[in-house]
Amino acid sequence: MLERLQKILAEAGLGSRRECEKIIAAGRVTVDGKPITTLGTTADADKSEICCDGTLIQKQRKIYFLLNKPKGCLCTNRDELERLKAIDIIKNVTQRIYTIGRLDKESEGLIILTNDGDLANKLSHPKYEVNKTYFVEVDGYLTDAAIKALASGVWLSFGKTRPVRIQNVRRGRQRSRFEMVLKEGKNREIRRMLVECSYKVRILRRIKIGNLYDPALKIGKYRKLADHEVERLYALAEKADTKGALHSPSLLCDTRKR
Repeated sequence: MLERLQKILAEAGLGSRRECEKIIAAGRVTVDGKPITTLGTTADADKSEICCDGTLIQKQRKIYFLLNKPKGCLCTNRDELERLKAIDIIKNVTQRIYTIGRLDKESEGLIILTNDGDLANKLSHPKYEVNKTYFVEVDGYLTDAAIKALASGVWLSFGKTRPVRIQNVRRGRQRSRFEMVLKEGKNREIRRMLVECSYKVRILRRIKIGNLYDPALKIGKYRKLADHEVERLYALAEKADTKGALHSPSLLCDTRKR
């Protein structure tokens, strides 16, 4: 399969894609013996001999980890303040891995780390509509009006949020607990939605990604995903993509013509 050369180098652990672009531009990379300096060049890592500084680049196997991220941990590959990052928790990995999507610093819960860019796109892009489920605890009594507002979408600075599903609600005068199911996850979206509805978030924890759920995985711990779990995630995203395509105006138009 043809892929951009900088992507192949990055997945082989030579650095970020931007760093790999600099390596290519410096003339340090060859494909089948031919020096490559043009960014955007594609190659097939399974069929071509790709070298950097004369050393053969081995295509890296895909790896997948499920981490129960603790509070205070960042979902980024670089932090100038050298704070704890999710990738720092995963030990003995030579490949360059990254988180699929993000959880903000004060949130905790399930997040996948991998070097599989295709799965990362399918699980994080809104068009695939892969549900993420969060446990939320807020101050005060969660009113029916607030539930209705969240379920229909809330106006924020970037526009109106997509509707969310509110379930398993337990309400009290001092605290309310419930679950929110989203098909997208813009920066601090849940917190911003709840602030807009006049609620302060005490706990925000992602408990499910699509059909991936592991209540036994403790905060700060991680494990490898089983092959069948990865296959189910791919199948879920592809099913959602097919469903979206069937409801697109152009396809509906073509269906009527038939």
